[in-house]
Amino acid sequence: MGDRDRTDGQKDSGRPEVSDTELSGRLSGLGSALDKVRAERQAEEKASKVPDRTSSSAGMALAFRLGSEFVAGVLVGAGLGWAIDRLLGITPWGMIGFMLLGFGAGIMNMLRAAGETGPKTPPKGGA
Repeated sequence: MGDRDRTDGQKDSGRPEVSDTELSGRLSGLGSALDKVRAERQAEEKASKVPDRTSSSAGMALAFRLGSEFVAGVLVGAGLGWAIDRLLGITPWGMIGFMLLGFGAGIMNMLRAAGETGPKTPPKGGA
């Protein structure tokens, strides 16, 4: 008769009964430990104060800027190509060529605006 039926329908697993006061003591201890960890994390966040460019409005502004840089390059290239086609009568080659140049210029402007064109590592050698 070692298996006693509990009031919740589960069998007793051999663990000793824990009183409500002991459980509430454990709960309050856990709550204070969580409050301590939260306070430490908030202090670390305030100390760092580094803006996150990916999850703030600064990241959204950068994304719109990069997109407009690219679109502007392609449109300017297409416009120049169309004008050259009209003046020289070489349709569609001027537009094709200048649109490709505009595409390249848009990519370069995006990289320049994002700050990705600089060297990743300092040059080797002591000069």
